[in-house]
Amino acid sequence: MVVVGVGGAAQNWTADASKAKVQFTVKGPFPFGTVHGSFSGFKSSIKFDANDLAGSAISASVDAKTVSTGIGLRNRDLREKEEWLDAEKYGEIRYKSTKIEKAGTGYKATGELNLKGTTRQVELPFTFVANGNSGVFKGKFTINREDYKVGKPGGSVGSAVTIELEIPVSK
Repeated sequence: MVVVGVGGAAQNWTADASKAKVQFTVKGPFPFGTVHGSFSGFKSSIKFDANDLAGSAISASVDAKTVSTGIGLRNRDLREKEEWLDAEKYGEIRYKSTKIEKAGTGYKATGELNLKGTTRQVELPFTFVANGNSGVFKGKFTINREDYKVGKPGGSVGSAVTIELEIPVSK
């Protein structure tokens, strides 16, 4: 892994929203299987330098109305029903770091995830690979959907939602 930094000052990185991947999986009990989905409408403010983690910060959001699972009826329910994302009322899903630190071979951002009007602390392990004036952030974390009042407890949808991010950036 190569990380670029100049003089210990965290640098601004611009995400390529059209190539950003924000994907999720939810395992359901047998026989329902696993649901795969994604969001688009990615927006961010990224200031990052491996030599200045205290000065680094990440703020990002996705448009809840863009949820896509490949099944139209499910997408409509996720977007429109109050029980799920209620995207008309809660248009954005937002994350803002409060601290970034070194963790193993990568980093960990501790921050606040706001989903459907509920804010909770989330740890987001990630890596950053730079190549000159561009790079890629990759991260993966799991939340409990019930903590954010998404769906009803139990039923045919698992509680654990795994979110994977792949965000190409440039200076």
